[in-house]
Amino acid sequence: MFTTTFDQFDWETEKASIYNKTQIEAEKALLAKHRTYEDFKALIAPAALPLLEQMALLSQRETQRRFGKTIQLYAPLYLSNECQNICTYCGFSLDNKIPRKTLTSLEILQEIAVLKKMGYQHVLLVTGEAQQQVGMDYFKKVIPLIKPHFAHIAMEVQPLEECDYRILRQLGVNTILVYQETYHQSDYKIHHTKGKKSNFRYRLETPDRIGRAEIHKIGLGVLLGLDDWRTDSAFAAIHLQYLEKTYWKSKFSISFPRLRPHAGGLEPKTVINDAELVQLICAWRLFNQDVELSMSTRESQNFRNNIIKLGITSISAGSKTNPGGYAVEPQSLEQFEIDDTRTPEEIIEVIKQAGYDPVWKDWDAILQLD
Repeated sequence: MFTTTFDQFDWETEKASIYNKTQIEAEKALLAKHRTYEDFKALIAPAALPLLEQMALLSQRETQRRFGKTIQLYAPLYLSNECQNICTYCGFSLDNKIPRKTLTSLEILQEIAVLKKMGYQHVLLVTGEAQQQVGMDYFKKVIPLIKPHFAHIAMEVQPLEECDYRILRQLGVNTILVYQETYHQSDYKIHHTKGKKSNFRYRLETPDRIGRAEIHKIGLGVLLGLDDWRTDSAFAAIHLQYLEKTYWKSKFSISFPRLRPHAGGLEPKTVINDAELVQLICAWRLFNQDVELSMSTRESQNFRNNIIKLGITSISAGSKTNPGGYAVEPQSLEQFEIDDTRTPEEIIEVIKQAGYDPVWKDWDAILQLD
């Protein structure tokens, strides 16, 4: 279990190590042939910011070498905003008095029709964390309904047991995303006050259960701004290294959600500005050439336009973060406010103008080896 590795690291020690890194150490990390965890800490340190242009050029080169000049397109499909957790940063939190909705089979088909018309082949299924309303019984009913329409299905739902992940794999789910939100254990409790999500270690062990179930791809991430983003990212790097070594059959992705406005609003503990987010994305690419890096519509048009060349491999477009947002109930409450509201067609044009190829489909179950 990753918890054994996690317990070997101290938050304040790692934080101090990052902030004590020098520009000379960052320069050495840039020149390294095989970059280590210590190199990653140097590249996300404040001391590395003057090297941002060099980092960006190297990140672009490494990304093109591994992934070519392609950007994968995906769309989230929110199935429910029911949630039994109280979380300080989420619009779906149980203590927010909002209308709750879980899509029926017919409503899901209506949403799918819109996504298919847009051209999507990769879909991310999202729910709140409510075991009764959107637990395994619900998933076993709706995934067979959704699967025939998409080449790749990812899910971002409540942590489940290993046996449940095995069932999801058999149903055709390719990817599971589970964000730790923050690796700062004491502050985690401040932000997760009620519900199963308040169990820090159970959530921390979730990628282990996903890996043992041999899910094709595992997605990690932290909510940037919930705590010190540099230290959280360092712990995510420790986590990724452990997972790659332990569950080598699986692929991995990293996402970069910044704390966004929502119902019940929470101010970020630390703000990560645009330059720092570019620094973080480039640092991840230089640290790990194989990991997929994903960018959502939380970010602005200008930022997303410029990040296409710097390390991102997948991007969403035309996203709705509320159940029924595409067709059934467009005015229902969003989980968070999106910033880039452009259509997929507009994003495709931006990708092409950058000299890259938009990809609707790059994976099929028929290609998977058992």
